[in-house]
Amino acid sequence: MSRIKTFVVLLLIAILALSACRPQTPVAPPQTQAPAQTQAPVQTQAPAAPTETPKPKEPIKVGAIFDLTGATADVGTPYSEGVKGFVEWLNKQGGVEGHPIELISADYAYKTDQAEQLYSQFVSEGVVAFMGWGTGDTEALRPRIAEDKIPFMSASYSAALTQIDKAPYNFLIGTTYSDQAIIAIRWAMQDWAAKGHSDKPKVALIHHDSPFGQSPVADAKAFAEANGVAFTSLAMPKGATDYVAELAQIEQFGANYVIVHTVSSPAAVLLKDATNQGMKDKMQFILLNWCADEIFIKLAGPAAEGVVGVIPFTPPTSPVPGHKDADEWLKSQGSSLQEKGLHYIQGWWTMAVMTEGIRRVIKEGKEVTGENIRAALETIQNFDTGGVTAPITFTPTDHGGNKAARLFKVENGQWVQLSDYISAQK
Repeated sequence: MSRIKTFVVLLLIAILALSACRPQTPVAPPQTQAPAQTQAPVQTQAPAAPTETPKPKEPIKVGAIFDLTGATADVGTPYSEGVKGFVEWLNKQGGVEGHPIELISADYAYKTDQAEQLYSQFVSEGVVAFMGWGTGDTEALRPRIAEDKIPFMSASYSAALTQIDKAPYNFLIGTTYSDQAIIAIRWAMQDWAAKGHSDKPKVALIHHDSPFGQSPVADAKAFAEANGVAFTSLAMPKGATDYVAELAQIEQFGANYVIVHTVSSPAAVLLKDATNQGMKDKMQFILLNWCADEIFIKLAGPAAEGVVGVIPFTPPTSPVPGHKDADEWLKSQGSSLQEKGLHYIQGWWTMAVMTEGIRRVIKEGKEVTGENIRAALETIQNFDTGGVTAPITFTPTDHGGNKAARLFKVENGQWVQLSDYISAQK
């Protein structure tokens, strides 16, 4: 029995020893709930690959000649600044239907041979339109302009440039010198009658000694004589320091009205001489556009008071909506339209009208050529310049876009509107 007990005890010890030697399985840690999965971010459409920056559209080349140092530089400089200012402003706005205007310009010093040389050079460089200046050079270039088929707008308003058969590519937005003179005579007749006179007035026309000055003489004489108005004309000698002798001739003729067709500086000398001679009390002086400006008032001083001007382009002293863009542009450049004067706005709107022709060609999907620009300009009807001029109209048979002008009078050193638009044609 004791032997059996001993055996059982030994067996139990052996079992326990075996259990102690077996490797233990590690107890797994208590399981926790897996964290909730966050929602995957919503996939957005991949951004489109950046497109190439559109290439600038082809520039449109326009040629220009200006008088910056010659005989008419006093009025030529602000006019040139107006043309250039419009181009700079337009290009800042995106150009003409996205095409920038490339203005290729130079000073020709009022020399016809220089104008012809520059014109040829710029045409060879690919200009499709041209901005000119003087009467002599514009008339000299007229056959070549027609041959080259280059639309041409100059600051010359010679009536000869409206002859379609001889000048098919010339366009005028200013009232011609002939029409200005006729408007002056028409107003003189009305003013003379309003003052109680039953007869007709006597009119003298004193002018610059050049093709520019001579331009309106024949038409003014014909209109005056057809209306029973006694008429005479005389040139202002080149280089003269006074016009006392010419004024004596005018007084001897017995003129009641004196039309002055020149530029600002000689006109100021003439009016000073007339004042000193006591003639302003005897006759009314009427200036045409190239001397009826702020430069004349500044140079003539008190002698400018009471002078009347035929002014196709509204001066800044009589603000109109068409002045706004130019004035704002100038102010952004540290100047103003009041400072620059009416010849600036004259150049601005001349370039604006040429640009309108170019715009119409592009909008029609046509190639920008001289022939197409001419055809487009001929579709312009009653184009609104915001009151700067009478509405502009061109046709295939008439490139004289403006037949009317208003009269202004110098009062307290400023041009003040005297009349509504007067037409040269009844």
